[in-house]
Amino acid sequence: MTTRTLTQLLSDLKSHIQDDNVTVKALLEEFHERGFGFFLFLIALPAALPVPALGLSTVIAFPLLILTAQQAMGRHTVWVPKKWRQKKISREKIDGFIKTAEPWIRRLEYFIRPRLSFVTQGLFSNMIGVAGFAMALAVAVPLPLTNTVPAFGIALMAIGILMRDGLAVIGGLLIGLSWIISLLSFVIIFGPEGIDIAKDFIKGFF
Repeated sequence: MTTRTLTQLLSDLKSHIQDDNVTVKALLEEFHERGFGFFLFLIALPAALPVPALGLSTVIAFPLLILTAQQAMGRHTVWVPKKWRQKKISREKIDGFIKTAEPWIRRLEYFIRPRLSFVTQGLFSNMIGVAGFAMALAVAVPLPLTNTVPAFGIALMAIGILMRDGLAVIGGLLIGLSWIISLLSFVIIFGPEGIDIAKDFIKGFF
C-alpha cells in the first residue's frame, strides 16, 4: 500500500512528462491498476466544479460511462481502443488540470488517508462501478446545476480509489446516490415538473 498523497502522485506525473505531449498509453502505464481512479477524477472534476460550462457535462458523461461500466464488470486496468491509447494530451493541458485540481485536492487531503482499503478492491470495486455508472447517467442529464453533485460523488470515489481510502469511497457513493434518489423522488411526486422544481430549489442556494 502506497503512502504517497494525491498531490505527490500528480507532482510525480508532472515530473515524468518530459515532452510537450503525453500519450494516454503513458498515463495508463503511470497509474496502472489505479488508472480507474485517476481517469475518473480527471474527467469528473470539471463537471464537479460549481456551475460548469453549458453542455460540458454531456460530453464528460460518455467517458465516465465507459470507465464505470468497465469497473462494474470487474476489470482491474483501464481498457481503451488502440486509437485512443495513442492519443496525445498536451503538457499544457496536464499542467492546467493539475493547477485547477490542486487547491481542491489539498482541502480533501486533510480528510483522505489510507483506511478501509478493502472497500476499494475485489467485489466492492464492482459495486463502486455500478454506483458510478448510475451517477454518470445523472451527469449526462443536460440540466444546469443538476450534474455537479453526482460528478463530485464520482470524483470523491475516484480519490478514494487512488488513495485506498474506503471511507472516501463510501462518502462519494452516499453523496451521489442520495442526489439521484432525491431527483427521482421529485419526479415521482411532482411528475416531469419535478425537475424544474428541484432546479429552482437548487438555484435558491446561489
